[in-house]
Amino acid sequence: MKFFIDTAHLDEIKEAAALGILDGVTTNPSLMAKLGIKGKDAVINHYRAICNIVNGAISAEVISTNYEGIIKEGEELAKIHPNIVVKVPMIKEGIKAIKYFTERGIKTNCTLVFSTGQALLAAKAGATYVSPFLGRLDDVSSDGLQLIGDMVQIYNNYLFETQILAASIRHPMHIIECAKMGADVITAPLSAIIALFNHPLTDKGLEAFLKDAEKWK
Repeated sequence: MKFFIDTAHLDEIKEAAALGILDGVTTNPSLMAKLGIKGKDAVINHYRAICNIVNGAISAEVISTNYEGIIKEGEELAKIHPNIVVKVPMIKEGIKAIKYFTERGIKTNCTLVFSTGQALLAAKAGATYVSPFLGRLDDVSSDGLQLIGDMVQIYNNYLFETQILAASIRHPMHIIECAKMGADVITAPLSAIIALFNHPLTDKGLEAFLKDAEKWK
């Protein structure tokens, strides 16, 4: 399973990359805005900076909701770097655009997916990645992990090449459960990835080893 980090913060991306297990980055206009990144030129330069840190898929999101706008933005984003994946919303115009991009060899990530029907449409259009938001489903008393499992089954049934990119990850158990279900990718905040390191028995064991090692001196 691939590990992506969901952030626009360059220091967090560098920290995750330094671990040696980072495969890519996802970000969105909300994450950019939190850092005060505004304007087309600033956003494009920020994507370039991310591409200089991580040699992997970098999702860059369009903000248009009409077909022509999505196509124009997507083509501009794809020119930034070969690793750019154009992130397109799950709407009718978005699916049409994904088909257009697919036919031209431009990689895509269909975002804001909340149902198996939506996931099926995105795969039919040829999306490179589809991003189900399991944490947000949990927030409204739906089973986000069930959606992941259903998508894995459907995609396997029909041998779709589209990769399942589990998004809206809230904690390390989301990561583990997605791995058990067979998701191709997870994108998570740095805190959730770092939390995978933690176990009290590891801490206790290391403390004992170090204490015993003092006896060698």
